[in-house]
Amino acid sequence: MDAPGNISWAVTATALVLLMTPGVAFFYGGLVKAKSVISMMMMSFGAIGLVAVLWILYGSSMSAVTSPDQFAGNPFADFGLSGLAASPDANVGLISIAYGATFAIITVALISGSIADRAKFGSWMIFAGVFATVGYFPIAAWVWGGGWIMNLGDLLFGPDSGVHVIDYAGGTAVHINAGAAALALALVLGKRIGFEKGILKPHNVPLTLLGAALLWFGWFGFNAGAEWLSEDMGGVGLIAINTLGATAAAILGWIVIERVRGGKPTSVGAASGAVAGLVAITPACANLTPGWALVLGLASGALCALAVELKFRLGFDDSLDVVGIHLVGGLLGTVYLGFFATEVGLFTGGDWRLLVVQLLASGGVLLYSFAVAWVIGTVIEKTIGFRIENADEIAGVDVVVHGEEGYALTT
Repeated sequence: MDAPGNISWAVTATALVLLMTPGVAFFYGGLVKAKSVISMMMMSFGAIGLVAVLWILYGSSMSAVTSPDQFAGNPFADFGLSGLAASPDANVGLISIAYGATFAIITVALISGSIADRAKFGSWMIFAGVFATVGYFPIAAWVWGGGWIMNLGDLLFGPDSGVHVIDYAGGTAVHINAGAAALALALVLGKRIGFEKGILKPHNVPLTLLGAALLWFGWFGFNAGAEWLSEDMGGVGLIAINTLGATAAAILGWIVIERVRGGKPTSVGAASGAVAGLVAITPACANLTPGWALVLGLASGALCALAVELKFRLGFDDSLDVVGIHLVGGLLGTVYLGFFATEVGLFTGGDWRLLVVQLLASGGVLLYSFAVAWVIGTVIEKTIGFRIENADEIAGVDVVVHGEEGYALTT
Protein backbone atom coordinates (compact mmCIF):
# COMPACT_ATOMS: atom_id res chain seq x y z
CA MET A 1 0.00 0.00 0.00
CA ASP A 2 3.03 2.28 0.16
CA ALA A 3 3.78 1.77 -3.53
CA PRO A 4 3.84 5.04 -5.50
CA GLY A 5 0.79 4.03 -7.53
CA ASN A 6 -1.23 3.25 -4.43
CA ILE A 7 -0.24 6.50 -2.76
CA SER A 8 -1.08 8.46 -5.89
CA TRP A 9 -4.54 6.91 -5.97
CA ALA A 10 -5.00 7.69 -2.27
CA VAL A 11 -4.27 11.37 -2.83
CA THR A 12 -6.53 11.44 -5.90
CA ALA A 13 -9.37 9.70 -4.06
CA THR A 14 -9.05 12.12 -1.15
CA ALA A 15 -9.39 15.06 -3.53
CA LEU A 16 -12.37 13.40 -5.26
CA VAL A 17 -14.25 12.87 -2.00
CA LEU A 18 -13.46 16.38 -0.80
CA LEU A 19 -14.96 17.71 -4.04
CA MET A 20 -18.17 15.92 -3.20
CA THR A 21 -18.99 18.39 -0.42
CA PRO A 22 -18.96 21.39 -2.80
CA GLY A 23 -21.02 19.07 -5.01
CA VAL A 24 -23.53 18.77 -2.16
CA ALA A 25 -23.48 22.57 -1.85
CA PHE A 26 -24.38 22.98 -5.53
CA PHE A 27 -26.96 20.19 -5.43
CA TYR A 28 -28.67 21.62 -2.37
CA GLY A 29 -28.12 25.22 -3.43
CA GLY A 30 -30.10 24.84 -6.63
CA LEU A 31 -33.03 23.25 -4.82
CA VAL A 32 -33.70 26.05 -2.33
CA LYS A 33 -35.15 29.52 -2.79
CA ALA A 34 -32.99 32.13 -4.53
CA LYS A 35 -32.86 34.03 -1.24
CA SER A 36 -31.38 31.01 0.57
CA VAL A 37 -28.70 29.74 -1.81
CA ILE A 38 -25.77 31.39 0.01
CA SER A 39 -26.98 30.08 3.36
CA MET A 40 -27.38 26.58 1.97
CA MET A 41 -23.94 26.47 0.39
CA MET A 42 -22.28 28.04 3.43
CA MET A 43 -23.48 25.20 5.63
CA SER A 44 -21.51 22.79 3.44
CA PHE A 45 -18.41 24.98 3.33
CA GLY A 46 -18.69 25.60 7.06
CA ALA A 47 -18.69 21.83 7.58
CA ILE A 48 -15.51 21.53 5.54
CA GLY A 49 -13.74 24.11 7.67
CA LEU A 50 -14.88 22.91 11.08
CA VAL A 51 -15.00 19.14 10.71
CA ALA A 52 -11.62 18.92 8.99
CA VAL A 53 -10.00 20.79 11.88
CA LEU A 54 -11.72 18.64 14.50
CA TRP A 55 -10.77 15.46 12.65
CA ILE A 56 -7.09 16.44 12.63
CA LEU A 57 -7.14 17.54 16.27
CA TYR A 58 -8.92 14.53 17.79
CA GLY A 59 -11.50 12.95 15.47
CA SER A 60 -9.11 10.54 13.82
CA SER A 61 -7.99 9.34 17.25
CA MET A 62 -11.63 8.80 18.28
CA SER A 63 -12.36 6.77 15.15
CA ALA A 64 -10.28 3.76 16.19
CA VAL A 65 -10.70 1.49 19.21
CA THR A 66 -8.78 -1.46 20.60
CA SER A 67 -11.81 -3.58 21.58
CA PRO A 68 -15.43 -3.81 20.40
CA ASP A 69 -16.80 -2.74 23.79
CA GLN A 70 -15.19 0.71 23.56
CA PHE A 71 -17.52 3.57 22.67
CA ALA A 72 -14.80 5.55 20.88
CA GLY A 73 -11.06 6.02 20.86
CA ASN A 74 -9.15 8.36 23.14
CA PRO A 75 -9.37 11.87 21.64
CA PHE A 76 -6.03 12.76 23.21
CA ALA A 77 -4.18 9.67 22.03
CA ASP A 78 -2.45 11.72 19.33
CA PHE A 79 -3.93 15.20 19.61
CA GLY A 80 -3.14 17.19 16.48
CA LEU A 81 -1.36 14.16 14.95
CA SER A 82 2.02 15.28 16.22
CA GLY A 83 3.00 11.72 17.07
CA LEU A 84 2.05 10.26 13.71
CA ALA A 85 3.69 13.11 11.81
CA ALA A 86 7.02 12.25 13.45
CA SER A 87 6.75 8.48 12.99
CA PRO A 88 8.23 6.31 10.22
CA ASP A 89 4.68 5.57 9.04
CA ALA A 90 3.78 9.25 8.60
CA ASN A 91 3.43 9.18 4.81
CA VAL A 92 0.88 6.38 4.63
CA GLY A 93 -0.78 7.21 7.94
CA LEU A 94 -1.41 10.88 7.20
CA ILE A 95 -2.87 10.15 3.77
CA SER A 96 -5.23 7.63 5.34
CA ILE A 97 -6.34 10.21 7.91
CA ALA A 98 -6.85 12.86 5.24
CA TYR A 99 -9.04 10.43 3.32
CA GLY A 100 -11.03 9.67 6.45
CA ALA A 101 -11.56 13.38 7.07
CA THR A 102 -13.45 13.76 3.80
CA PHE A 103 -16.01 11.16 4.93
CA ALA A 104 -16.56 12.97 8.21
CA ILE A 105 -17.02 16.26 6.37
CA ILE A 106 -19.60 15.08 3.88
CA THR A 107 -21.62 13.18 6.49
CA VAL A 108 -22.17 16.36 8.47
CA ALA A 109 -22.76 18.48 5.35
CA LEU A 110 -25.49 16.13 4.13
CA ILE A 111 -27.58 16.77 7.25
CA SER A 112 -27.95 20.46 6.39
CA GLY A 113 -30.37 19.72 3.57
CA SER A 114 -33.14 18.93 6.05
CA ILE A 115 -33.13 22.43 7.56
CA ALA A 116 -32.79 24.56 4.43
CA ASP A 117 -34.27 28.09 4.34
CA ARG A 118 -34.64 28.45 8.12
CA ALA A 119 -31.46 27.79 10.12
CA LYS A 120 -29.02 30.14 11.83
CA PHE A 121 -25.50 29.63 10.57
CA GLY A 122 -23.85 29.97 13.98
CA SER A 123 -26.23 27.43 15.49
CA TRP A 124 -25.58 25.09 12.58
CA MET A 125 -21.83 25.32 13.17
CA ILE A 126 -22.27 24.47 16.86
CA PHE A 127 -24.43 21.50 15.90
CA ALA A 128 -21.92 20.38 13.26
CA GLY A 129 -19.02 20.40 15.71
CA VAL A 130 -20.86 18.62 18.51
CA PHE A 131 -22.51 16.07 16.23
CA ALA A 132 -19.21 15.27 14.53
CA THR A 133 -17.66 14.68 17.94
CA VAL A 134 -20.35 12.52 19.57
CA GLY A 135 -22.10 11.32 16.40
CA TYR A 136 -19.81 10.66 13.47
CA PHE A 137 -16.45 10.01 15.15
CA PRO A 138 -17.72 7.18 17.43
CA ILE A 139 -19.82 5.62 14.66
CA ALA A 140 -16.76 5.59 12.38
CA ALA A 141 -14.99 3.65 15.13
CA TRP A 142 -17.88 1.19 15.35
CA VAL A 143 -17.99 0.53 11.61
CA TRP A 144 -14.37 0.70 10.47
CA GLY A 145 -12.20 1.23 13.53
CA GLY A 146 -12.57 -2.04 15.42
CA GLY A 147 -15.85 -1.30 17.20
CA TRP A 148 -18.96 -3.38 17.83
CA ILE A 149 -20.37 -3.19 14.29
CA MET A 150 -17.08 -4.31 12.78
CA ASN A 151 -17.08 -7.29 15.18
CA LEU A 152 -20.82 -7.95 15.33
CA GLY A 153 -20.66 -11.30 13.54
CA ASP A 154 -18.02 -12.58 15.95
CA LEU A 155 -19.95 -11.29 18.96
CA LEU A 156 -23.18 -13.02 17.89
CA PHE A 157 -22.01 -16.18 16.17
CA GLY A 158 -18.46 -16.75 17.36
CA PRO A 159 -15.02 -15.83 16.00
CA ASP A 160 -15.02 -18.69 13.50
CA SER A 161 -18.41 -17.89 11.98
CA GLY A 162 -17.00 -15.90 9.08
CA VAL A 163 -19.98 -13.52 9.33
CA HIS A 164 -19.14 -9.83 9.27
CA VAL A 165 -21.15 -6.68 8.68
CA ILE A 166 -20.56 -5.46 5.13
CA ASP A 167 -20.36 -1.71 4.74
CA TYR A 168 -17.57 -1.04 2.33
CA ALA A 169 -17.88 2.73 1.95
CA GLY A 170 -20.42 4.06 4.42
CA GLY A 171 -24.05 2.99 4.13
CA THR A 172 -24.30 3.05 7.92
CA ALA A 173 -21.60 5.50 9.00
CA VAL A 174 -22.42 8.11 6.35
CA HIS A 175 -25.90 7.77 4.88
CA ILE A 176 -28.02 6.17 7.61
CA ASN A 177 -26.18 8.35 10.09
CA ALA A 178 -26.82 11.57 8.15
CA GLY A 179 -30.40 10.62 7.23
CA ALA A 180 -31.42 9.83 10.80
CA ALA A 181 -29.83 13.04 12.08
CA ALA A 182 -31.58 14.99 9.33
CA LEU A 183 -34.96 13.61 10.41
CA ALA A 184 -34.27 14.66 14.01
CA LEU A 185 -33.30 18.21 13.02
CA ALA A 186 -36.30 18.57 10.72
CA LEU A 187 -38.54 17.74 13.67
CA VAL A 188 -36.69 20.10 16.02
CA LEU A 189 -36.83 23.12 13.68
CA GLY A 190 -40.34 22.50 12.41
CA LYS A 191 -41.88 23.34 9.05
CA ARG A 192 -40.98 26.23 6.80
CA ILE A 193 -43.52 28.96 6.19
CA GLY A 194 -45.79 27.82 3.40
CA PHE A 195 -44.73 24.19 3.62
CA GLU A 196 -47.01 22.37 1.23
CA LYS A 197 -46.52 20.08 -1.73
CA GLY A 198 -45.87 22.02 -4.92
CA ILE A 199 -45.28 25.43 -3.34
CA LEU A 200 -41.52 25.46 -2.83
CA LYS A 201 -39.79 25.07 -6.20
CA PRO A 202 -36.05 24.73 -6.97
CA HIS A 203 -34.74 28.13 -7.95
CA ASN A 204 -31.85 26.94 -10.17
CA VAL A 205 -32.17 23.48 -11.72
CA PRO A 206 -28.85 23.65 -13.67
CA LEU A 207 -27.04 24.29 -10.38
CA THR A 208 -28.59 21.13 -8.95
CA LEU A 209 -27.57 19.10 -12.01
CA LEU A 210 -24.02 20.42 -11.70
CA GLY A 211 -23.99 19.31 -8.07
CA ALA A 212 -25.23 15.84 -8.99
CA ALA A 213 -22.53 15.55 -11.66
CA LEU A 214 -19.81 16.52 -9.17
CA LEU A 215 -21.16 14.01 -6.68
CA TRP A 216 -21.13 11.19 -9.24
CA PHE A 217 -17.61 12.13 -10.28
CA GLY A 218 -16.34 12.26 -6.71
CA TRP A 219 -18.15 9.07 -5.71
CA PHE A 220 -15.62 6.95 -7.58
CA GLY A 221 -13.11 8.11 -4.97
CA PHE A 222 -15.68 7.62 -2.23
CA ASN A 223 -16.37 4.00 -3.14
CA ALA A 224 -13.06 2.90 -4.64
CA GLY A 225 -10.64 5.05 -2.66
CA ALA A 226 -9.96 2.54 0.10
CA GLU A 227 -8.61 0.07 -2.46
CA TRP A 228 -5.28 1.87 -2.18
CA LEU A 229 -4.80 -0.10 1.04
CA SER A 230 -4.68 -3.40 -0.87
CA GLU A 231 -1.51 -4.51 -2.55
CA ASP A 232 -2.87 -4.94 -6.05
CA MET A 233 -6.04 -2.78 -5.85
CA GLY A 234 -7.81 -5.83 -7.22
CA GLY A 235 -11.32 -4.69 -6.35
CA VAL A 236 -11.29 -1.39 -8.22
CA GLY A 237 -12.86 -2.73 -11.42
CA LEU A 238 -15.90 -4.23 -9.70
CA ILE A 239 -16.40 -1.15 -7.53
CA ALA A 240 -16.16 1.17 -10.53
CA ILE A 241 -18.66 -0.73 -12.70
CA ASN A 242 -21.11 -1.04 -9.81
CA THR A 243 -20.83 2.67 -9.02
CA LEU A 244 -21.59 3.44 -12.65
CA GLY A 245 -24.31 0.85 -13.20
CA ALA A 246 -26.34 1.22 -10.01
CA THR A 247 -26.41 4.98 -10.39
CA ALA A 248 -27.51 4.83 -14.00
CA ALA A 249 -30.24 2.32 -13.18
CA ALA A 250 -31.46 4.48 -10.31
CA ILE A 251 -32.01 7.40 -12.69
CA LEU A 252 -34.31 5.16 -14.71
CA GLY A 253 -36.09 3.91 -11.62
CA TRP A 254 -36.81 7.43 -10.37
CA ILE A 255 -38.05 8.93 -13.63
CA VAL A 256 -40.26 5.89 -14.34
CA ILE A 257 -41.97 6.42 -10.98
CA GLU A 258 -42.42 10.10 -11.80
CA ARG A 259 -44.05 9.22 -15.08
CA VAL A 260 -46.22 6.40 -13.75
CA ARG A 261 -47.56 8.61 -11.00
CA GLY A 262 -49.01 10.90 -13.61
CA GLY A 263 -46.30 13.50 -13.76
CA LYS A 264 -43.42 14.11 -16.11
CA PRO A 265 -39.86 12.80 -15.95
CA THR A 266 -37.91 15.77 -14.57
CA SER A 267 -34.27 16.72 -14.55
CA VAL A 268 -34.40 17.20 -10.78
CA GLY A 269 -35.84 13.69 -10.57
CA ALA A 270 -32.99 12.32 -12.68
CA ALA A 271 -30.43 14.07 -10.48
CA SER A 272 -32.13 12.85 -7.33
CA GLY A 273 -32.30 9.33 -8.73
CA ALA A 274 -28.57 9.42 -9.43
CA VAL A 275 -27.87 10.40 -5.84
CA ALA A 276 -30.23 7.69 -4.56
CA GLY A 277 -28.35 5.09 -6.59
CA LEU A 278 -25.00 6.34 -5.35
CA VAL A 279 -26.22 6.15 -1.77
CA ALA A 280 -27.56 2.61 -2.13
CA ILE A 281 -24.46 1.23 -3.84
CA THR A 282 -22.11 2.79 -1.26
CA PRO A 283 -22.14 -0.08 1.26
CA ALA A 284 -22.50 -2.72 -1.45
CA CYS A 285 -20.09 -1.61 -4.16
CA ALA A 286 -17.47 -4.31 -3.52
CA ASN A 287 -19.82 -7.18 -2.71
CA LEU A 288 -22.36 -7.41 -5.55
CA THR A 289 -22.07 -8.76 -9.05
CA PRO A 290 -22.87 -6.09 -11.65
CA GLY A 291 -26.29 -7.57 -12.36
CA TRP A 292 -27.39 -7.40 -8.74
CA ALA A 293 -25.98 -3.85 -8.58
CA LEU A 294 -28.28 -2.86 -11.46
CA VAL A 295 -31.26 -4.34 -9.61
CA LEU A 296 -30.29 -2.40 -6.49
CA GLY A 297 -30.02 0.77 -8.52
CA LEU A 298 -33.47 0.37 -10.05
CA ALA A 299 -34.97 -0.42 -6.66
CA SER A 300 -33.30 2.53 -4.96
CA GLY A 301 -34.41 5.00 -7.61
CA ALA A 302 -38.00 3.81 -7.44
CA LEU A 303 -38.19 3.43 -3.66
CA CYS A 304 -36.57 6.77 -2.89
CA ALA A 305 -38.85 8.50 -5.41
CA LEU A 306 -41.78 7.15 -3.40
CA ALA A 307 -40.17 7.83 -0.02
CA VAL A 308 -39.63 11.56 -0.59
CA GLU A 309 -43.41 12.00 -0.66
CA LEU A 310 -43.77 10.69 2.89
CA LYS A 311 -42.86 14.04 4.43
CA PHE A 312 -46.11 15.51 3.15
CA ARG A 313 -48.16 12.61 4.52
CA LEU A 314 -46.37 12.43 7.85
CA GLY A 315 -45.96 16.18 8.29
CA PHE A 316 -42.21 16.68 8.75
CA ASP A 317 -40.34 19.24 6.66
CA ASP A 318 -37.20 17.54 5.42
CA SER A 319 -36.50 20.39 3.02
CA LEU A 320 -34.28 18.65 0.49
CA ASP A 321 -35.21 15.00 1.05
CA VAL A 322 -32.20 13.86 3.05
CA VAL A 323 -34.42 11.30 4.77
CA GLY A 324 -36.06 10.03 1.59
CA ILE A 325 -32.76 9.67 -0.27
CA HIS A 326 -29.97 9.09 2.25
CA LEU A 327 -31.76 7.31 5.08
CA VAL A 328 -33.97 5.17 2.85
CA GLY A 329 -31.25 4.59 0.25
CA GLY A 330 -28.66 3.79 2.92
CA LEU A 331 -30.99 1.32 4.62
CA LEU A 332 -31.85 -0.32 1.32
CA GLY A 333 -28.25 -0.76 0.22
CA THR A 334 -27.12 -2.09 3.58
CA VAL A 335 -29.97 -4.55 4.09
CA TYR A 336 -29.92 -5.64 0.41
CA LEU A 337 -26.49 -7.16 1.06
CA GLY A 338 -28.08 -9.58 3.51
CA PHE A 339 -29.96 -11.10 0.56
CA PHE A 340 -27.62 -10.67 -2.41
CA ALA A 341 -24.02 -10.16 -1.28
CA THR A 342 -21.79 -12.32 -3.44
CA GLU A 343 -21.47 -15.85 -1.99
CA VAL A 344 -22.70 -14.85 1.49
CA GLY A 345 -26.17 -13.35 0.95
CA LEU A 346 -29.29 -15.34 1.82
CA PHE A 347 -30.09 -15.92 -1.88
CA THR A 348 -26.53 -16.08 -3.17
CA GLY A 349 -24.96 -18.97 -1.28
CA GLY A 350 -25.07 -17.80 2.33
CA ASP A 351 -27.61 -17.96 5.13
CA TRP A 352 -29.73 -15.71 7.35
CA ARG A 353 -26.90 -14.60 9.63
CA LEU A 354 -25.57 -11.86 7.35
CA LEU A 355 -29.05 -10.38 7.09
CA VAL A 356 -29.28 -10.29 10.89
CA VAL A 357 -26.04 -8.37 11.36
CA GLN A 358 -26.88 -5.97 8.52
CA LEU A 359 -30.24 -5.18 10.16
CA LEU A 360 -28.74 -4.76 13.62
CA ALA A 361 -25.96 -2.49 12.39
CA SER A 362 -28.41 -0.33 10.43
CA GLY A 363 -30.86 -0.09 13.29
CA GLY A 364 -28.19 0.70 15.86
CA VAL A 365 -26.75 3.57 13.87
CA LEU A 366 -30.21 4.91 13.00
CA LEU A 367 -31.41 5.03 16.60
CA TYR A 368 -28.19 6.42 18.01
CA SER A 369 -27.80 9.11 15.36
CA PHE A 370 -31.42 10.23 15.65
CA ALA A 371 -31.21 10.48 19.44
CA VAL A 372 -27.91 12.37 19.44
CA ALA A 373 -29.02 14.84 16.77
CA TRP A 374 -32.38 15.42 18.46
CA VAL A 375 -30.74 16.16 21.82
CA ILE A 376 -28.11 18.47 20.36
CA GLY A 377 -30.63 20.28 18.16
CA THR A 378 -33.15 20.68 20.99
CA VAL A 379 -30.56 22.08 23.38
CA ILE A 380 -29.44 24.61 20.78
CA GLU A 381 -33.02 25.59 19.93
CA LYS A 382 -33.98 26.03 23.60
CA THR A 383 -30.90 28.10 24.45
CA ILE A 384 -29.51 30.31 21.69
CA GLY A 385 -32.11 29.33 19.07
CA PHE A 386 -31.58 27.27 15.94
CA ARG A 387 -34.33 28.58 13.68
CA ILE A 388 -34.38 32.13 12.34
CA GLU A 389 -37.36 34.41 12.94
CA ASN A 390 -40.34 34.10 10.60
CA ALA A 391 -39.82 37.63 9.29
CA ASP A 392 -36.21 36.83 8.45
CA GLU A 393 -37.23 33.63 6.68
CA ILE A 394 -39.60 35.62 4.49
CA ALA A 395 -37.00 38.32 3.85
CA GLY A 396 -34.40 35.70 2.95
CA VAL A 397 -31.72 33.92 4.97
CA ASP A 398 -28.87 35.10 2.77
CA VAL A 399 -29.16 38.81 3.44
CA VAL A 400 -30.20 38.47 7.07
CA VAL A 401 -27.56 35.93 8.12
CA HIS A 402 -24.70 36.50 5.67
CA GLY A 403 -25.25 39.98 4.25
CA GLU A 404 -24.96 38.62 0.71
CA GLU A 405 -27.17 37.86 -2.24
CA GLY A 406 -26.72 34.91 -4.52
CA TYR A 407 -27.74 36.89 -7.59
CA ALA A 408 -26.95 40.55 -6.94
CA LEU A 409 -27.38 42.40 -10.23
CA THR A 410 -25.35 45.59 -10.64
CA THR A 411 -25.13 48.08 -13.46
